[in-house]
Amino acid sequence: MKEVIIILLAYLIGSLPTAVWVSRYFFNIDIREYGSGNAGATNTFRILGKKWGALVMVVDMLKGLLAVKLVWLLPYYFSLDHEVARYSMQIGLGMAAVIGHIYPIWADFRGGKGVATLFGLVLGISPWSALCCSGVFLLVLYLTRFVSLSSILASVAFPVFILVIFNVDNQAYRIFAVAVALLVILTHQKNIGRLIRGNESKVPILKYRDRRKQRRSGAK
Repeated sequence: MKEVIIILLAYLIGSLPTAVWVSRYFFNIDIREYGSGNAGATNTFRILGKKWGALVMVVDMLKGLLAVKLVWLLPYYFSLDHEVARYSMQIGLGMAAVIGHIYPIWADFRGGKGVATLFGLVLGISPWSALCCSGVFLLVLYLTRFVSLSSILASVAFPVFILVIFNVDNQAYRIFAVAVALLVILTHQKNIGRLIRGNESKVPILKYRDRRKQRRSGAK
């Protein structure tokens, strides 16, 4: 019974609609009525700018991280005999937060795609894997300025890090890593379609780099 209550709490934490609250409180709009229609960091970057997009991203990451740490309320899972069960519970708590982000009870069950919250989950369980995925994300973002493509490739890299590079022995976590990649691909189907068609929006960062390239190409 206690586990059910803690998982429900994780869902409620994930349901905190950061982007919706920021857009309503500071701009008197609903972020879901603009851009991609998602209540996530990427759409906030596009519509409200870098400062607010970064704020939403950090808070959404913290939701996943905090949800994972709720396992501390269940001392039973910290004996050596229950290490596998602890990992499984942490994954369950983190996924409850991700589901809350995608289907937030506080915002009519219309949320974001859950990538930042997923990252917070991974950060809470496997920091090195999270940092490696961050590297993939930032590299792709620098090269393309497509957050969707960066998220997809980082999520695909995640099971590679877990199964191959770090060779994590925990079966539940290995399954989870593959599930994360599939979930991100599933929630980004529209973005994948736009990427293929060539009309996916880029986030407003690295503009100066692009302007320099344009000036150089113009000079030639």
